Amino acid sequence: MSVIGPGHIHHVTSPRTWEQAVSDGAFTESTLGRSLAEEGFIHCCDPEQLGFVLTTFYGDVEHELLLLTIDPELLESRLVREVGNPETGETFPHIYGPINPSAVIETQLLHPPHTRP
Repeated sequence: MSVIGPGHIHHVTSPRTWEQAVSDGAFTESTLGRSLAEEGFIHCCDPEQLGFVLTTFYGDVEHELLLLTIDPELLESRLVREVGNPETGETFPHIYGPINPSAVIETQLLHPPHTRP
């Protein structure tokens, strides 16, 4: 049963990266292959943007991915909505700092090809 509610956001990662973050007590991957330190923030999306994100940025990934559902009210880091597509003005949620694992309220394994959950 999904617990996605109004305002919840998503981040896509690998199961191994999430396991390490839980062990470390902080998630610091911006996107696959890029760290928070390199990018400056953690890329996230709203539920209605997930299909676009999976197709556009993860369509070629051949291993399992993990979808994190985050409750922004539980985040210890700052969440900012910023324009991600200048042509349309569409905004995406960006987290400026690590994600505390307690803010992740649900995880879902995604198998290739990555389809909208």
